[in-house]
Amino acid sequence: MRIGTLMLAGAMALVAGLATTTVDARTVRWARSVDAQTLDPMSANIGPTSNVAHQIYEPLVIRGYDGKLVPTLATSWRNLPDDATMWEVKLRAGVKFHDGSAFTADDAVFSFERARMPTSDYRGLLTSIESVTKVDETTIRIKTKAANPLLFENLTNIFMMSKAWATANNALQPQNIRERQENGATRNAMGTGPFQLVSREPDVRTVMRRFEGYWGRTEFPMQVTELIVVPIQQDATRIAALLSGEVDVVHDVPVQDIARLQQSQGIKVVTGPENRVIFLGFNVAPAELKSSDLKGRNPFSDQRVRAAINIAVNRDAITRVVMRGQGQPIGYIGTPFISGYNAALGAVPRYDVQAANKALDDAGYPRRPDAANTRFSVSLQCTNNRYVSDENICQAVVAMMGQIGIKVNLVAKPAAQHFPELQREELDFFLVGWGIPTYDAEYVLTFLYHTRSANNGTWNGTRYSNPALDARMIALQTMPDVTRRNAELESIQTQLKNEAIYVPLHVQSISHAVRGGLDMAVHPDAGAWFKLFRFQGS
Repeated sequence: MRIGTLMLAGAMALVAGLATTTVDARTVRWARSVDAQTLDPMSANIGPTSNVAHQIYEPLVIRGYDGKLVPTLATSWRNLPDDATMWEVKLRAGVKFHDGSAFTADDAVFSFERARMPTSDYRGLLTSIESVTKVDETTIRIKTKAANPLLFENLTNIFMMSKAWATANNALQPQNIRERQENGATRNAMGTGPFQLVSREPDVRTVMRRFEGYWGRTEFPMQVTELIVVPIQQDATRIAALLSGEVDVVHDVPVQDIARLQQSQGIKVVTGPENRVIFLGFNVAPAELKSSDLKGRNPFSDQRVRAAINIAVNRDAITRVVMRGQGQPIGYIGTPFISGYNAALGAVPRYDVQAANKALDDAGYPRRPDAANTRFSVSLQCTNNRYVSDENICQAVVAMMGQIGIKVNLVAKPAAQHFPELQREELDFFLVGWGIPTYDAEYVLTFLYHTRSANNGTWNGTRYSNPALDARMIALQTMPDVTRRNAELESIQTQLKNEAIYVPLHVQSISHAVRGGLDMAVHPDAGAWFKLFRFQGS
C-alpha cells in the first residue's frame, strides 16, 4: 500500500510540474503508459521506442495510415532489369540533419551497415541483404542474396543516421540494450525527422521542437511546434492529466475509461484495430522450469500440455469482460492486415475445461493432494504498462489456469524490465504482443519461431527449435511466386499452430484520446506521425 501511494504521489508531482510549464498553442503533450527504452533507433524493436524514433529519425519509406508504403528519404526504388537481386534506390535530395549537415548516400550505407550489426534489434529484417553500396551522392544499390520482392516492406523502421555524428558521439554500433549498456545515441539524437531533440529524461519526459529545416516543412501540416512525450504508467493518473488539461493526448486509453471520455466535453476518442496480436508463450526447452514446483520435468515441453492450456483459455471472456470489446479473439499469431493471413487458421479453438483437464491427466500430470490438489505451479510474467489491460488479462489467465489445476503465480512488471528478461530467455510462461510492421506473415515466423541465432529468432523466448522449419521460413524471403508462397505460409503456420508453442489471445484495438482540437487518427501500427496532424479550424 505504501509503495502504491508513493508511486501515485510521484506521478501526480510529474503532472503538476507539467502544468507549470509555459507552452504555446501548438505544443502537444503526448502521454503514454510506457516510455521509449532508448533513443538509439536500432537497438530495441519495440513499438513505443520506434514511435518516438519516427518523430526524430526517418527511414527510406514509411507505411501510411492506409497501410501502403510511402516514400520518405527514398523517392524511388526499382529492381535493375538485368538483375533481380539488385535494387537501385534514389535518395531524396536536399535533406538536412538537425545540425544542418546534408543527408547523403554515405549516411544511408552506414545506416544499413549499423542496422545489420549484432546489437541491432532490426538485423532480422535485413538478413536477405548481401551488401549496400554508394553509386553517387543520392543513389545507393542494395544487393540481396537472392531475389527478394518484399525487401522494402522490411525497411519501414530502418532509420537513417548521420555517419559523422555517430562517429563523433560514440554511436557507431547500436546500443546493447539487453546488457543495459549505453552509447552516445542512448540519450541523444541526430536525425532528419520533423522534430529535433531538445532534452531527454528517461521515464520523465522527452522534449522535441519542430525542425524548421525539415525537407517536408511545406509538404505536411507541421502544425505542432513542440512535442513533449510524457510517460505516465498509472492509468488513473494519465486520464486525470488529460481531463485537467495537463496533457493533450493519451495514446493508450484504458478500456474502462473510453465511455467516460466520450462523454467529456472537449475530448475526442478515436479507436481502431491494431496490427498486433496479444499472446502467451511457453519455455519449451529445458528439462525443468525454474519457476515451477515440479522438479525433474518440464510440462511445457509436452505438446499435450500446451494444447490443453490453449483450450482452457476463454478468449471470448477476455475480450468481452477484460477488454470491454476492444479486441478480436484470434487462434494464431496473424491479423487481417497482413499477407499470408488465413481466416481458417485464425479460428478460435473451442473453450473446453473438461477436455483440458482430461488431456492433462492423460499427459501424466495428475492433481496432487499434497500440493493443494494442483498439478504444478509456474510463474506467469506479464507487463503492466505496455498493452491494453495487460495485467488484467494475466489475472484472468491465472483464474482460468486454476480451473485445470495449474497454480499460476503472477509477476507483473514494467515493459522496461519484462522485455530484456524475455530476450535473455529468463521466463517460463509469459505474455507478449507482436506488431507486424512488414504486413507479412514471414515476419512473425522468423522473429518468434525460428531457432534463436544472431539474426533470426531474436524474440523467440520459448527456446523452440525446428531446423527443417527454419530453412523453410528463410526461403519465404526469396519466393516470388505469390500462390506458391501463400501455400507454403499456410503449411508452416498450420504446423506451428498445432505445436501450440504460443497461445494467441486477440488482435488488440487501441484508442487515443485528444483534447485541444488536434485531429489524430489511429494507425494500424499504433504509431503517430505528428507532422501530419492538424488543429481544427486551422
